[in-house]
Amino acid sequence: MASGCARAPKAVCAFLVFFAHWAGLAFAEVPEPGASAWVDKPQGRVRLVSAILGTGQAETLVLGLEVDQTPPWKIYWRSPGDAGYPPSIDWSGSGNLARAALRWPVPERFSIQGLETVGYKGPVLLPIEAVLERPGDPLLLQARVDYLTCAEICVPEQASFSLIVPPGPALPSPHAQALARALARVPGEGVSQGLGVREAGIEADGTVRVRVTADPPLRAPDLFLDSPGGLAFLRPEVRVHDGGHEATLRAKPVPGSGPAGQPLRALVVADGMRGVEAPVDTARVLPPALPDAGAGEGLPANASLLTMAGLAVLGGLILNLMPCVLPVLSLKILGLIGHGTRTPLATRLSFLATAGGIVTSFLALAGVAIALKSAGAVVGWGLQFQQPAFLAAMAALLTVFAANLWGLFHIPLPGFLARLGSVGQGARGMAGAFLTGAFATLLATPCSAPFLGTAVGFALSRGPLEIALIFLLLGLGMALPYLGVAAWPRLAAWLPRPGPWMGPLRAVLGVALAGTALWLLSILHVQAGLGAAGLVAGLLVMLLALMGVGARWPRARAGVALGAVAVIAAVVIVPLRTDALGPAPFAAKLEGPWRPWSPVAVTDLVKAGRVVLVDVTAEWCTTCRVNQITVLDRGAVADGLKGGAFDGLVADWTRPDPVIAAYLASFGRYGIPFNVVYGPRAPDGIVLPELLSEAAVMEALARAGAASVPTPVPTPVH
Repeated sequence: MASGCARAPKAVCAFLVFFAHWAGLAFAEVPEPGASAWVDKPQGRVRLVSAILGTGQAETLVLGLEVDQTPPWKIYWRSPGDAGYPPSIDWSGSGNLARAALRWPVPERFSIQGLETVGYKGPVLLPIEAVLERPGDPLLLQARVDYLTCAEICVPEQASFSLIVPPGPALPSPHAQALARALARVPGEGVSQGLGVREAGIEADGTVRVRVTADPPLRAPDLFLDSPGGLAFLRPEVRVHDGGHEATLRAKPVPGSGPAGQPLRALVVADGMRGVEAPVDTARVLPPALPDAGAGEGLPANASLLTMAGLAVLGGLILNLMPCVLPVLSLKILGLIGHGTRTPLATRLSFLATAGGIVTSFLALAGVAIALKSAGAVVGWGLQFQQPAFLAAMAALLTVFAANLWGLFHIPLPGFLARLGSVGQGARGMAGAFLTGAFATLLATPCSAPFLGTAVGFALSRGPLEIALIFLLLGLGMALPYLGVAAWPRLAAWLPRPGPWMGPLRAVLGVALAGTALWLLSILHVQAGLGAAGLVAGLLVMLLALMGVGARWPRARAGVALGAVAVIAAVVIVPLRTDALGPAPFAAKLEGPWRPWSPVAVTDLVKAGRVVLVDVTAEWCTTCRVNQITVLDRGAVADGLKGGAFDGLVADWTRPDPVIAAYLASFGRYGIPFNVVYGPRAPDGIVLPELLSEAAVMEALARAGAASVPTPVPTPVH
C-alpha cells in the first residue's frame, strides 16, 4: 500500500514515522512490546499485534487482530451465513506497507432460531499477512477496523490502532507463538492435516456437494461456504463412510437467498481445529448423490491411537541409537561398569531407577506440553533448545560432570551440585542412576528418531490424555534396554569389572562431555550472540578453576562451594540479559545452492514449474546435521542442486520463528528434522522420513516432477 511517506526522502520518512507514532502515544498507556494499545469496548477489547519486534530483512511479516471478547459475544467469518458481516481493516495512512490480508482460522457454526451463522465466539486472534514495500525499513501501521459483534443483540463497532515495527533484528515478540498457533488453524490444501477433497461441485438444484477423505478419521465434520453476498445455505447433511475415513457433505441453498448459479469463491471442510479449503467447480453439474448405507456410523479412533502407541514405543527404543544420545554415553558406560560384582537385587534396583528417570522426564515433558498448549502457546519436540537460558544451564551441568570425571572436585558441594556430581558414579546409589536417565532424556530431545516425529505430531495435535499417553510410551520405549537388564540381572555379569583402566577412560569420557558443552555454546552463540556465548564460556572456565582450587586446597571448600553456586547462577542469568550484549547473529548458514525458505518462495518456484526441496533444520538438531552430511550435501542430491535440476530452500528454526512453527503445524509436525518436496506434480508437497536416504529423496523429486524440468531455468530470489 503506497503512502505519502514513501515519496519523501528515506531519512525524513523514518523520522516522520517514529515521530508520528510516539507523539500519538505520549500520553497513552504504554502497550506491550509488539502490540498496539487496547481499545476497550462494552463487549470486550481489541488490539493489533506483531509476531516480531523488528523488521529485520523480511519481505513479509505476520500481524494479528486480537479480539478479546467476553462470552457469549462473537464476531463473524469472511462469509458470515444468514446474517452479520466480517471484520474489515482500512490501512490508510500506514507507512512502508505494500498490502495486508486477513487469514481466517477454522470457524464454528452458530444455529439460533433457524438462522445459520459462522464465526468466532470469545477471544480470537485473526492472523494478517503483511508485505513490506522496503524490507529493513520501519513499518508504521495505522489501522481502522469495522466489525460486528453479536450476542442476543448485534452491535456494529469500530476501532483504530497505531503500531510501529522498528528496524532491527526480527526477534520474536511475546505474541509470536499465539500467532503461529492461529496460522496453523488457517485451512489450506489439507494434505498436512490428513484431509483431502475428492469431489466438489454443484448439483442441478443448486446443492453444493463435497466428498472428503481423512486420516486420522473424522470426528465432527462441517462444511462452510464462502459465497457471494445474498446467497446463503442451510446446515449441511453429513454422511460418514469407512469408519470416518471418508464423508460426503451436502448443503442446500436457502430458498430466495440469492440467484441460483452464482459462483462460490471457495469451500472449507472443518473437523475440529483442522480444515481443508478447496475451490468449487461450478461449470460442471454433479449427478444426484447415491443413497449411503453407511450413514450415521460412528467415528472410532481407537485403531489410530493403537497404531500411534506402537510407533511411540518403537520410536523411543530407536532413540537410544540416535547421534544425539551419544554425548551422554559416558554417563551410561560408567553407570553400567561394576554391576557385574553387585547382587542381582542391587543391579535390578539400579536399572529400574535409570528407567524411572527416563519415564519421569518424558512425563514431565508431557506436562509442560499440556500446560503450554492450554495457554495457547506453540509446542514441539526439542523446543527447549531454542531457549538460551536452557542451553547455558545444560552447558554448566556438563561442565560439572566433566570436572567430576577428571577428579577436579572431591568435596561435598551443597545441595543439588553434590547429587549431580555423583551421576557418573552409578555405584553411589539410586539418585545417581535416576538422574542419569533424566539427563539422558533431556539431551536426547534434539533428535527425531524414525516413528518418533509421527507419534509426537499425533499427540500434540490431540488432547491432554493423548499427549500424556504417547509421551509415557515414548519413555517406556527408550527405557526398554534398562528394563530388560532389570528383568534379567544376570546380563550385567557380562559387563567389564572396575580396575585401574577406568582412570584413563574417565578422562576421555570427560573430554566427550566437555565437547558437548562446547557444542551447546556454539548454539548459544547463534541464539544470543557472541558476547553472551563468550561470557558464559568464561564463567564455565572460572567454574573449572574453582573446582581445581577446591581439590588442591581442601580448607577452601566452603568458599569454593559458594563461588561455584554463584558462577552457575550467573551462567543462567547471562542469556536472559542478551539485550545488553548486542543482537544475536542470523541463524541461517546458507552454503552453495541453498537459499532462504519462505512460503512465497515455494509458491513462486512451483508456479514457475520448478521442483523444490525444503529443509527445516536448526543448529541444535543433531539428526538434521546427520541428514545434511550423509544425504543433502553429497551424492546425487548435491549434484542435482548444483546442476539446477531442482531448488533447495532452508528454513532455519534454531531460534523461535512463528512462521516456521505454523508451517510445521500445517503438516501435523511439531519437531525437526522435516523435509518436504514440492513440484508441478506435487503442489501440496511430499513429506520425507525423519532419517533421509538418497533413494527416498531422489524418488520424491522424480514424483514431484524433476524429470519434467531437465535443465536449469532462471528462478526468482526471495
